Amino acid sequence: MSRAGGMTFRLVRVPVFVVLAGLLLSGCGVNNIPTFEETAKAKWSDVQNQYQRRSDLIPNLVETVKGYAAQERQVLTDVVEARAKASQIKVDASTVSDPAKFKEFQDAQNALSGALGRLLVTVERYPDLKSNQNFLALQSQLEGTENRIAVARRDYIEGVRVYNTELRTFPGVVWASTLYRSHKPMETFTAVADAQRPPPVKF
Repeated sequence: MSRAGGMTFRLVRVPVFVVLAGLLLSGCGVNNIPTFEETAKAKWSDVQNQYQRRSDLIPNLVETVKGYAAQERQVLTDVVEARAKASQIKVDASTVSDPAKFKEFQDAQNALSGALGRLLVTVERYPDLKSNQNFLALQSQLEGTENRIAVARRDYIEGVRVYNTELRTFPGVVWASTLYRSHKPMETFTAVADAQRPPPVKF
């Protein structure tokens, strides 16, 4: 074989080797960690969106209740303050890998759920409010939002489970200790008393 022919053969082998190596690596799950991470982050964004949707409903709900039950001042104040505190916690993708920040977010949302639940319980004492069309519409929207929050949290928890499992099991653990050292396990919601229970919006 001539020298030129040998060089051509070697040059052809290089791209073939690169393609085969790429296929081998992809087959070994080298892309799983970033793929699962992006999936979990997308699900986290949906959790945030649903909590924001709930937060946006609260001012109108508070004003409607105030119009019929202004004497429930403490309950109304608790909801407004809990909403303000929850809104002040800035969350982004980094939050899901920071235990302290994630706990702060979860605690604030749980506190708001509790205050909102107490507000809605007081409505039982006000028949006129319970039949008000504006309140009924808000109640329906809130109920739907609470259901969407539950679904979004469930999907996020599953996304985190898949991602965290990949970081700890073979072959993901190999890539986590080499190519993806900066990728940290994500935090997930923990079960606390009444945390998973939507506020009682049905009467």
